[in-house]
Amino acid sequence: MRYLTFALAKGRLAKKTLALLEQIGITCDEMKDPDTRKLIFVNEELKLKFFLSKATDVPTYVEYGAADIGVVGKDTILEEGRNLYEVMDLGFGKCRMCVCGPHKAKELLKKNEIIRVASKYPNIAKDYFNNQKNQTVEIIKLNGSVELAPIVGLSEVIVDIVETGSTLRENGLEVLEEVCPLSARMVVNQVSLKMENERIRKLLADLNSLINKEA
Repeated sequence: MRYLTFALAKGRLAKKTLALLEQIGITCDEMKDPDTRKLIFVNEELKLKFFLSKATDVPTYVEYGAADIGVVGKDTILEEGRNLYEVMDLGFGKCRMCVCGPHKAKELLKKNEIIRVASKYPNIAKDYFNNQKNQTVEIIKLNGSVELAPIVGLSEVIVDIVETGSTLRENGLEVLEEVCPLSARMVVNQVSLKMENERIRKLLADLNSLINKEA
């Protein structure tokens, strides 16, 4: 039997995923060692491998088959636009992708004017304004604190992830429109789903009944 390989987004998402997998009997004790320098972790008994990667790389590993299964946020899946199957909403890491800005920017969104939009997610922002709102905008990609953009006049609005909205409020900004809900999702390589259909389907069924039980 070949190994099934999981790519997990580093940080909270990986911790929550591993806790969830433990509840259906999938464990990987090697990963619990805080001092480990290992890059790949193995459960020989279940023929499973795990590795941690930057969230933005998870869809790439899955698309190219370096990982059979990945767990990553919906925002990353939408932004990266890779060829893979999104098979399950794991129900944690919930937040929203929103258009945010000062209150006065609401009028610019209504009038369909050409505006500048700053975002760490240029593809999501472009798709939302061009395809859903049919509004022509100039997208400015930023890597740091996007909340700064409308404050210093770089853009009229931003497209960003909102959890509580407290950072926005502290800086005189607010949610103007919701783009889409976000949460942790499980993705599967297209070939793996055919080749390892039985094992992957069982994993999904076990997770599904666990999530439904907890709901």
